[in-house]
Amino acid sequence: MVSDTAEVFSGSFTQQEPIPEEAIDAAVAVMRHGRLHRYNTAPGETAEAALLEQEFAAMVGAHYCLAVASGGYAIATALRAVGVKPGDRVLSNAFTLAPVPGAIAAVGATPVFVDVTQGLVIDLDDLTAKLDQARVLLLSHMRGHICDMDRLMALCDAAGVTVVEDCAHTMGASWNGVPSGRHGAVGCYSCQTYKHVNAGEGGLLVTDDAALAARAIMLSGSYMLYDRHLAGPPPEAFETVKYDTPNISGRMDNLRAAILRPQLKRLEAQIDGWNARYHVVQDGLRDTPGLTLINRPAVERFVGSSFQFLLSGWAPEAITSVLTRCAVRGVELKWFGGAEPVGFTSRYDSWRYAEPSALPASDVVLASIIDMRVPLTFSLDDCALIARIIRAEVSAVFQQG
Repeated sequence: MVSDTAEVFSGSFTQQEPIPEEAIDAAVAVMRHGRLHRYNTAPGETAEAALLEQEFAAMVGAHYCLAVASGGYAIATALRAVGVKPGDRVLSNAFTLAPVPGAIAAVGATPVFVDVTQGLVIDLDDLTAKLDQARVLLLSHMRGHICDMDRLMALCDAAGVTVVEDCAHTMGASWNGVPSGRHGAVGCYSCQTYKHVNAGEGGLLVTDDAALAARAIMLSGSYMLYDRHLAGPPPEAFETVKYDTPNISGRMDNLRAAILRPQLKRLEAQIDGWNARYHVVQDGLRDTPGLTLINRPAVERFVGSSFQFLLSGWAPEAITSVLTRCAVRGVELKWFGGAEPVGFTSRYDSWRYAEPSALPASDVVLASIIDMRVPLTFSLDDCALIARIIRAEVSAVFQQG
């Protein structure tokens, strides 16, 4: 129960901002003319999907971009494009979400999980020890935390390991001035509702490699209409792949592209909004007994659309108590250490199709991770209130021992 004097938050952790009016108008225009399929265009017309690809490629500084049906589809397409075959092993993070190992399984490959650090990034020492086990790393920038990409790329390049970046939580982020998704051979992004641009569902794939781009476009279901991709490689790049690359249809339609294009223009302002809210929560939780904040390196430009902290060394019962007490006061927290997957949160050992090996070091970290969405529908005052509630409940349980 909540006392009469206790503060309670009444907002929704799953409510997004409305779609911008410009995007609504663009979507209505597509619905009025009815040409939703990306290759269905009137004479002289350029498809919304092609324009989105061109604009996103320019935004991140990539030569080529492909718009697809989902972030998970983008990852699976990237894996196929770089040559992952059934039976291959693919390195990936132990701390991630189910679509990442799911994409590996979708191409018939096997994930080899790499430990997570207390900074919530891939453990580069453990990665070094496992680089000889695979020729591809699917790197998940989970919850927007970016590892030392300069060191990671040096390790992978020296070992001949191709890097595919999952940037579902890092659209607009960067490491040392390089946009997320632009270090590896391929960068994959999500346009799902809870990501940084909202089409309900959708994905984007970028690369500078013409051969990879050509294979990805053919895989997505371009038939022989690849010349309609403004951000695609030249026709000669398709000559060696167009007859032997299967069509695994997963195109983005013009309706979703129309909704997304105006949102890309607003992304920088949105990032400023997320980060302002993130810092209010961070400041409100600083020096809370028993609670550890995640240090963000100075060279990392992150997008604070979610917030994580650690309850290191806490018993499961105590963590459950914190989650319950916060929930009673309207604050929705997720825990990555639970024995069973709940909603979006799950541990590497719950993906049994991947037949994971035990990772005791990661188990310790995962058992402490608390996660929270930070929607732009929250005001800064909302974020300050949420931080006060978390601080009070963590402190109360910590004092109980």
